Amino acid sequence: MKLVIGLFIISIIILLLPRFLPSNQPNKENKALGLINGHLSPCPNKPNCINSELITKNQTAKDGSNQSAFVLHFTEKNQVQILPLAKIILLNMGATFIKEETNYLAVTFRSKIFKFVDDFELHQNNYTQQLYVRSASRLGYSDFGVNQQRVEFFLEQLKKQLAY
Repeated sequence: MKLVIGLFIISIIILLLPRFLPSNQPNKENKALGLINGHLSPCPNKPNCINSELITKNQTAKDGSNQSAFVLHFTEKNQVQILPLAKIILLNMGATFIKEETNYLAVTFRSKIFKFVDDFELHQNNYTQQLYVRSASRLGYSDFGVNQQRVEFFLEQLKKQLAY
C-alpha cells in the first residue's frame, strides 16, 4: 500500500512540476521574436521548428513536398482577408495572442499536460503574395512533429476559409 501511495505522489509531482519551472513560462516581456530585416527568425538546427521562409531538407510535409506545403499563396483580391481569418482560426486552435503588427502576427500555444510553450508566427508578404509561417518549440530537441502538424492544420483551415 505504501508503494502505491508513493508512486501516486511521485506521479503527481512529475505531472505538476513543469508548471512551476521558469523555463516553461512565456518570456517575461511576453513578446515573440518578431521580424528580423523583414523575415521570420531562422530555425535553430533542431527538428522542433518549421519556418516556411527558410525551409530545410528535414522539414517536409506529410506528402513529402517541401516549402510550398507550408506557404500560402494569395491574390491581391484576398490579401486583406488573410490575417483577420488567421486570427479567428488561431483563436479556435487555442492560441494566446502575443503581438500584432502590419502583416505580422505572433501567438503561443501550450501543450496540454506539461504546458510547454510553442511560438507560432505569421508573416504576410504582400509583395510576393505569400503567407509564411514559423512554429517552434521553446524547449527541447524534438516535438514529435507537433509544430509541423499545427502548421499544416492551420494552413488547411485558412485555405478552406479562403475557398481555395
